[in-house]
Amino acid sequence: MFEPTSMVYMTKLIPEKDRQRFNALRSFINSCGTLIGPSIAGLLFWMGTPYMAIYINSVALMLSAFIILLLPSVDSQSVSSETEKLSWKMIKDDFQVVYKFSHTHTFILKVYLLFVGMTIFMTALDSLEAAFAKEVIGISDTKYGILLSVFGTGIILGSLINTIFSKQLAVNLLIGAGSIFTTIGYIALYSSQGFTSAAIGTFLIGFAITFANTGYLTFYQNNVPVNIMGRFSSLFSMVEAIFIIILTVIIGLAAELTSIRPVGLIGSFTFLVLGIIAFQTVMTKKRKVHFEEKLTLNN
Repeated sequence: MFEPTSMVYMTKLIPEKDRQRFNALRSFINSCGTLIGPSIAGLLFWMGTPYMAIYINSVALMLSAFIILLLPSVDSQSVSSETEKLSWKMIKDDFQVVYKFSHTHTFILKVYLLFVGMTIFMTALDSLEAAFAKEVIGISDTKYGILLSVFGTGIILGSLINTIFSKQLAVNLLIGAGSIFTTIGYIALYSSQGFTSAAIGTFLIGFAITFANTGYLTFYQNNVPVNIMGRFSSLFSMVEAIFIIILTVIIGLAAELTSIRPVGLIGSFTFLVLGIIAFQTVMTKKRKVHFEEKLTLNN
């Protein structure tokens, strides 16, 4: 529930000219959290018990919810205070609105579905990562922890570059180049023979995905009308979740029946095809105009 509503709120709150920089900063903060959070948890384990760490984390989560409550309202004062009750008619109407927009703006739908496809492939391939690192190339638990830190470092560096050069980096370039280099990172990872080569691939994944995510999110915020944004993302998130389950199960079974490396490589090269499609889609000169237009939904 939080993800689609927070996306709508951020889109309303942040001016269009600042969204690309904001998305880069948000990615930077999130990536710092992936490194700092486990470090704090480890410190709490050392000072007390895992139960204490869980309680402190719960209190911190409640505090963050309270801070969110203090944020300014972005809804129009003219909006009715009455809330429509959930019904099949409401769900049907929501589907029709999303379908109408998707049918009218096929290019926006195509770019968004490419982003959904990237998320599906990344989630499925990531499910093999730990087993590949420990069983195939034989790295220790300590080195695997370092590998995750290398991934976080790549995200932080990529986010910093995105933040600093947000005015110079075009959205279509972020999507196209970010998609391609993310897939190359997965190929490098599943081709690796040891820790060093695996670290290079992992760093490239973290570094490149920040560009792709910033580009996709900025494109999404600038082109999907805010009045249907929540319904649009919720509908396709449901489809995304179904395909994540299916592809993860297929990849897991294939790795169990054969071996992890070839399955990871086949999945990575298939992912590369998707990345090439994304690059060609957003870099075509004829399509660049869509990244500059302000699209609105005709009621």
